[in-house]
Amino acid sequence: MVELFRLPMSSKAITMRKIKEVLRLRFECGLSLNAIARALELSKGAVAKYDALARAAQLDWASIEPLTEEQLAKRLLPPQAMVPGQNQFAPIDFILVNQEMKKKGLTLQLLWGEYCEAATQKPYGYTSFCIHYAAFAKTLKPSMRQIHKAGEKCFVDYAGPTIPIIDVLTGEITRAQIFVAVLGASSYTFALATRAQKTEDWLLGQRKAFEYFGGVTQVIVPDNPRSLVANPDRYEPQVGRSYAEFAAHYGCAVIPARPRKPQDKSKVEVGVQVVERWILARLRHQQFFSLADLNIAIAHLLEELNTRPFKKLPGNRRSAFEAIDKPALKSLPATIFESCSWKKAKVGIDYHVELEHHYYSVPYQYARKAVELRVTPTVVEILCEGKRIAAHVRVMRTGYSHGLSSQTTVPEHMPKAHEAHLEWSSERLLNWGQGIGAFTQSLVSHLLHQKAYPELAYRACLGLLNLSKSYGKERLEAACAIAVANNAMTQKSVRNILATKLDLAKAGKVTANKKSSQQLPLHENVRGPKYYH
Repeated sequence: MVELFRLPMSSKAITMRKIKEVLRLRFECGLSLNAIARALELSKGAVAKYDALARAAQLDWASIEPLTEEQLAKRLLPPQAMVPGQNQFAPIDFILVNQEMKKKGLTLQLLWGEYCEAATQKPYGYTSFCIHYAAFAKTLKPSMRQIHKAGEKCFVDYAGPTIPIIDVLTGEITRAQIFVAVLGASSYTFALATRAQKTEDWLLGQRKAFEYFGGVTQVIVPDNPRSLVANPDRYEPQVGRSYAEFAAHYGCAVIPARPRKPQDKSKVEVGVQVVERWILARLRHQQFFSLADLNIAIAHLLEELNTRPFKKLPGNRRSAFEAIDKPALKSLPATIFESCSWKKAKVGIDYHVELEHHYYSVPYQYARKAVELRVTPTVVEILCEGKRIAAHVRVMRTGYSHGLSSQTTVPEHMPKAHEAHLEWSSERLLNWGQGIGAFTQSLVSHLLHQKAYPELAYRACLGLLNLSKSYGKERLEAACAIAVANNAMTQKSVRNILATKLDLAKAGKVTANKKSSQQLPLHENVRGPKYYH
């Protein structure tokens, strides 16, 4: 039995008997490469190789059948190719081919043509060229076997380890999260410390990454965090609204990796590992007192990481980026994306919506309509059925003392004096209060006159009058009497009186062992008489 020596970069040797059977099935039976590979338990590449060799030797089954195995070996392969260590063909620059394949529009067919033109020896045939390149690709890291096109994909994720940040004043320690982004073709890497892994942190890291790269990729490939992906379905993942807006702003697409499929984002898996080893590990003995200081240190080490030479390829991440990815990136948009969040709300009868204890007006025609709030660090936009109906400068509040809320009202949003208002009016509210009692009507009147525009007090008046449904008219009137007497004339004060049964204590309707003082209990939502002096 004659055994054929291996060609360079090929798999283990195959006996001539099996090779002859390959050629019989191919030329006499006319089977496809896939069918022959399955029948003989060979790779499709091996079948294609011997098919190509036979055709190059101008053999058909009629000329192959009478040949002995030794004769067939001599016809298929010249003597030089059968001697291990010798090769009569022009060598292939596999590293160059691998780098060129990352560029848009390039194919192995085109690169093989260029290889043939430049060859000073006999070039490999196209099939052998492809087989040898595939064998070379298998020697690279698993993450490099995928052919990533220039400027196509940006892989993003967070590293596992965190870095402590020490508050100088309190000594409190928080853990900074490390965002990592890697370009597919060049492995150019970016890292940034953020406070958490919330939606705004992901978007900040992604925006900074694009600015670091100086351009935008066609696709972003994240994992499936809840802050980004609303529905991490394997086949139809639903990207969160904020992330979708970000992608639309930068003119790219978001394609999340499949759940529990790390190979989909192997680039960033390796990138995270590199950042952990070459940046985070080197910072483990340093102390940081602000996120800005930490990011300065990361930026310094990031430059070193991107200029470290590759082990198996020429150059480094930066040189590969300059040659491959950078020319293919799309331009950054003219404006910076401002991270946002969404919240559902309902417009009150006073045509205001509430956000963080602050009320923002909308045109009065939208009272009691369901709306959406698009909230950025500086602006609050209000949308109804996808149409923006109002926009306000966001009022940032750290708290609200004594239960007080504030509002931002645009005069144009209010109904004109000669137009019929909504279903509610000052007269209707006063009449409702009168039907309960004089003190209730007095408190409603006070609330209406407390605001610059009576309409802004409608919400508080309704909240007060609706207490009669839970506690009854008699108790509400008694509670309003106590509130008026103590000059604590707010809806929250009356609610607190009813909740603590102070109105019943005054009327002598509770047992003696229970608290019966007519004085209002101390509570942060009760202002008291001194508030008005």
